Amino acid sequence: MDGRAQAPAAGTVLNALATGYGSAFAIDKYVTADVSLGGDEVTGEIADRPDADTSLIEQTVEIVLERFGDVEGATVRTESEVPLASGLKSSSAAANATVLATLSALDAAERVDREDAARLGVEAARAAGVTITGAFDDASASMLGGLTITDNTADRLIDQESVTWDVGIWMPPEQGFSADADVERCERIAPVANVVKNLAESGAYETAMTINGFAYAAALEQPSEPLIEALPEAAGVSLSGTGPSYVAIGEAAAIDAVVERWADRTGQTIRTHTQSQGAIIE
Repeated sequence: MDGRAQAPAAGTVLNALATGYGSAFAIDKYVTADVSLGGDEVTGEIADRPDADTSLIEQTVEIVLERFGDVEGATVRTESEVPLASGLKSSSAAANATVLATLSALDAAERVDREDAARLGVEAARAAGVTITGAFDDASASMLGGLTITDNTADRLIDQESVTWDVGIWMPPEQGFSADADVERCERIAPVANVVKNLAESGAYETAMTINGFAYAAALEQPSEPLIEALPEAAGVSLSGTGPSYVAIGEAAAIDAVVERWADRTGQTIRTHTQSQGAIIE
């Protein structure tokens, strides 16, 4: 049997590296996964990236098959609208889409609620070594849609809200891998991260996001100039994840201005909006 699903990418409000608490919001860009059951082993493929590491999506299928299936083998193929290792949560989205596609192929989608489905992807990400915190903030935002606040140390959902923002993104040509981030430097800004958490929990997402952006840009030795360029038009702007991408949110005209400014930079700009539906089986 076959299954197909898609999950949205996401941007950062609070990076979880400093304290274990994180917050992210889904955006209207997607990773799609196709899973076909059969064979003696699990093999994976990432569209247009023949040399890319497929351990995450393969590990995800293996975990779902172990828990809910009576077959050993499958093939999985993912395709992404955002570049890999860009800070836009493509790994979480790929894991989520793969979880749902595998469950669909097994005719077992109704056996797992969406929070627990996201946790399966987080488990696979930890097993594959592609995350430090487990990234339940990113995974929950992608799976559930809207904005989530989480305790990544316990894979616990603290809050979820629907948000409606226009979104601008600047992606430099470089890649950045979360597992390579300097955790010790990030832990030094824990007092600032706690302020960001308190702001996010009070609903001041835009301010929280901007403070997070400047703090983590410094901790991760990423440039702060793209943040400055987005202000004061953007309601909020941040380094997304550990970078290298930057994400700005606000009203349409403001984000148009930010994207126009960022377009002078080397790399790629994206103009999109938030997404509240989350991941879906197709």
